[in-house]
Amino acid sequence: MKKAVGKPKTVDAYVAALPKEVRGLVRELRATIRQSAPKAEEVISYNMPAFKQGRILVWYAAFKHHIGFFPKAAAIAAFKDDLAGYNTSKGTIQLPLDRPIPKALVKKIVKVRIEEERARAKARA
Repeated sequence: MKKAVGKPKTVDAYVAALPKEVRGLVRELRATIRQSAPKAEEVISYNMPAFKQGRILVWYAAFKHHIGFFPKAAAIAAFKDDLAGYNTSKGTIQLPLDRPIPKALVKKIVKVRIEEERARAKARA
């Protein structure tokens, strides 16, 4: 996959710079996250699209053979069994480009991240 020239300034610019064969999947993932976190703000963080509600909830990025979905380590651990069919690491889930976006699972993960951030903010207050 060709990388966009320069750093994206907006999520729309990031998506528009993607090859068209991956753009649809990225838009689908973006819409799924948006449904789960309607109050979240879309930002570019670490040169990747992210959803922020207080702090960053999740990031995502397109790669040659997958879309990286970055919901932080605790969320991945919480859904370990559901993620058995995906390559994961401490903070990343690889969503293969040749499979549909697991919308129900993404929604559950995002909702857990919202609750984690609410609890963190409450503990700080």
